[in-house]
Amino acid sequence: MAFENKFILQRIEKVELLRREGINPYSNNSKRNTTIIKYLNVNSDLENKEDKRDENRHYTLCGRIKLFRVMGKASFLQIEDESGVLQVYITRDNLPEGFYNDVFKKNIETGDIIEVSGYPFITGKGELSLHVSEFKLLTKAIAPLPEKFHGITDKETRYRKRYLDLIMNAEVRKTFQTRSKVISLTRRFFEDKGFLEVETPMMHPIAGGANAKPFVTHHNALGIDRFLRIAPELYLKRLIVGGFEAVFEINRNFRNEGMDATHNPEFTSIEFYWAYKTYRDLIVITKEYFAYLFEHLNLPTLLPYGDLEVDFSQFTEVPLIQSLSTIGGIPETIVNDKDKILEFLKNKNITVKPGLNLGQLQGELFDEFVEEKLINPTFITEYPVEISPLARRSDYNPDITERFELFIAGREIANAFSELNDPVDQLGRFEAQMASKECGDDEAHAMDEDFIDALSYGMAPTAGQGIGIDRLVMLLTNEHSIRDVLLFPAMKPIYNEELNQEEEV
Repeated sequence: MAFENKFILQRIEKVELLRREGINPYSNNSKRNTTIIKYLNVNSDLENKEDKRDENRHYTLCGRIKLFRVMGKASFLQIEDESGVLQVYITRDNLPEGFYNDVFKKNIETGDIIEVSGYPFITGKGELSLHVSEFKLLTKAIAPLPEKFHGITDKETRYRKRYLDLIMNAEVRKTFQTRSKVISLTRRFFEDKGFLEVETPMMHPIAGGANAKPFVTHHNALGIDRFLRIAPELYLKRLIVGGFEAVFEINRNFRNEGMDATHNPEFTSIEFYWAYKTYRDLIVITKEYFAYLFEHLNLPTLLPYGDLEVDFSQFTEVPLIQSLSTIGGIPETIVNDKDKILEFLKNKNITVKPGLNLGQLQGELFDEFVEEKLINPTFITEYPVEISPLARRSDYNPDITERFELFIAGREIANAFSELNDPVDQLGRFEAQMASKECGDDEAHAMDEDFIDALSYGMAPTAGQGIGIDRLVMLLTNEHSIRDVLLFPAMKPIYNEELNQEEEV
């Protein structure tokens, strides 16, 4: 990395000046004994005391300098750690002779990480602060921070340099703290329900578990290609065959698809499988899961999301075919007729892939005319068999499956169904998917003979579900791009990256 920026070069010079003064600009012996939020809480009692300082209390805190105001013989700094922001007051007379003028004022800047020790006091303006008696530089930042009051507004920079985004925008850190809580609460919820957390392979011999285009990698030792997993479903169901009755996995999936506000090539989900249950049981546990999250995250049941207000006090259910007319406004005379659907879509200037069957066309109608209208939590049920290759057929109507998808704020949040455990039926579904692949559907499910073999030994009646953690966090934090809930989202390469790739080739 070449340091060519003049401001960085100036700061590098200060690093060398500090070293000549016998000061280590990258010290590693911090004596911090509290955090900023704990300091503020424990000393809040000073507000009610006549004497607004207590020199008998002594604290050592660390943080990054976010604001620097020099006033002759004294300076006010704002430092920030993960927990909060604190004002510190530094005077010339409280530091070793010459340090304030020759070292502190000349070489300490915003962005530096420091350690300060002292006692609490409340300023004339009523702000609880720290009166510094000892000062130590822990890390000299050679790159200057963006201007404080404007921060980083360019999203491209925020996503590419997430570390800088986190430094400058405390609310961004809160979003990712919430994400971490959601994952932790999810794990606790399912463990409390008796589920066992498991890990399954990330590299698969067959791209399966969902309809999507995979990423391909190569296993050098075996001399064969492997696929980054699209979903863990078929491995988790193998565990049900093996005798586990309730399992879940929280992990990454990879899908070689386009990137937009709700899609990233790698994403996090939870999938769980529950023996001796049906998709109706999953509707119940999904409602319980949301209630659990809202309670432990202290969220209101009327949750704002952009210009919308989502009401989580009640969940509704609508069969997919019925939703086409009742929500999508499509005439009932059209929704079960393939030719009429094609004519309807043509009149609406909507192009679809050739060779789609009736169920696939009904899925196209749903995507175009229903999905975005589902604002409050809605379970769309009874999906056509043609678009549900792993779901169990309904006992009363073999053309539909015991499946639901949960939609909130116009987006899919969860997908679930009673699992297909008839190996002969499953083989036929895979064969139908292979026929779709031959017709040009590169997202059709591949044949998985080992999974058929597993089902042949008998899988208990089972229900399974996947919940997209990224989209769920978007919903709970009022974020509208998946990139805002991923610490390091996928980005198009910048010029230098493209150049380096060409040189490597």
